[in-house]
Amino acid sequence: MATTQDKAHRAWRAAERIKRLSDRLVGVGPIGLGLDGILAWVPVAGTVYSVGAGALLVVAGFRGGVSVITLGRMAAYLFVDTASSTVPFIGWTVDTLFPGHLMAANALQKDIEARHGPSVLPASWDRKRKARPGRRGVKI
Repeated sequence: MATTQDKAHRAWRAAERIKRLSDRLVGVGPIGLGLDGILAWVPVAGTVYSVGAGALLVVAGFRGGVSVITLGRMAAYLFVDTASSTVPFIGWTVDTLFPGHLMAANALQKDIEARHGPSVLPASWDRKRKARPGRRGVKI
């Protein structure tokens, strides 16, 4: 039987996956781009993805036992992120640059850490490609 702390840390890890996929697939310093920003330029797909990922974050928050105030903050971030994509071009640009899923996931994670301590990610979590000897690029 999973304890409350186990459930909370599972929710923390789910939020980590969603924020990386949504807003940090590619990152340069503080700026990141993920599926949410890319799909924002595809009229229906962007909204569907944004709502779906947001719903997964809120469900993870419920399962993790975060406070109602944190759930409200998360909902506000997700609403702004999703609502901005309804306006063509300008809204899509805002949606690309506004990391709503990242902000909602961070709020969830901070709440869980305050209640249950930090969550530990497995070593295999950050799968950065290792440089292979002899494969440094194509010489022209």
